[in-house]
Amino acid sequence: MAKSKEKAVAGVTSGLISLGQEVTWRAWHFGVPIHMTSRITEMVVPDYFVDEQVKGPFRSFRHVHEFLNDGEDTVMVDRIEFAAPLGPFGRIVEKLFLTRYLRRLIETRNRYLTTP
Repeated sequence: MAKSKEKAVAGVTSGLISLGQEVTWRAWHFGVPIHMTSRITEMVVPDYFVDEQVKGPFRSFRHVHEFLNDGEDTVMVDRIEFAAPLGPFGRIVEKLFLTRYLRRLIETRNRYLTTP
């Protein structure tokens, strides 16, 4: 995540994270520093885990990381549900660019995770 300079800065900042634990991320998006704290709210090893924003820029943010075995490989599926801030303008922001921006961000992260 070099482009956004994403870094874990508080909570669990290295190693594995577990149910109930939190991590705070700092990153740069749209030219401003963003801090977001997420908590692991569900975890069923090795099938999936869910992190949800407890403090940060979104009105709500829920990220499901699902791991499926297709026989030979493990396939990771990300599902994100979010609501932008900004009151009634939030839905417009989501539709115009935020959904596409988050999709590209997750796709970039996943390419990094799968590169040998």
